[in-house]
Amino acid sequence: MKCMGWSRKALSMSVAVALLVTYSMVAMASAGNAAGELTVIGGSSTGETSFVTVNGEAAKSGRTVFSSSTISTPEGMGAISNFGKAGKIQLAPNTVFTVSADGKSISGDLSAGSLTVLNAAQSVPVTISTGEIVNVNAGETASANSGNASKKPTPRIAGINAWVFAAIVGGVIAAVIIATTAGNNDVPVLSPVR
Repeated sequence: MKCMGWSRKALSMSVAVALLVTYSMVAMASAGNAAGELTVIGGSSTGETSFVTVNGEAAKSGRTVFSSSTISTPEGMGAISNFGKAGKIQLAPNTVFTVSADGKSISGDLSAGSLTVLNAAQSVPVTISTGEIVNVNAGETASANSGNASKKPTPRIAGINAWVFAAIVGGVIAAVIIATTAGNNDVPVLSPVR
């Protein structure tokens, strides 16, 4: 009788411990560490697989990046970190950035190099190497050595804004099409069959 009571208590205690361990693991997994996906851009001249480092470990495209991760890019290679709705940032070669993300926003410490905010739900506060905080909006770039966020220059072709150039080319094409279709309709049609 005593043996049966002891085994029930042991079984109950084992089940309770198993449940506690299982639910604590689930709770730790959803602790709010926002995850992003890393894409490595550029490549090595030797043809080796391109990689950057995340927390000191080699990381290839497709690696998951968590909040508080430090991403370092070597010479000739950059990285894009996509944090879903929070936004997407691009790190230039020779950059060291510690990212903080919470699913709604991105921020971080830029100790070397530069980063560009490709898109973001809100401006990205970046602490640069001087300790100054720079708010970087979509399309702007922050450098570790400069306290200003700057917009990327608009592409130019021979000194002309690319959009103006495209509008001029489109207008010329439209004029040629109109001129060829709205001409004299009394032109005799020459037929090869006679």
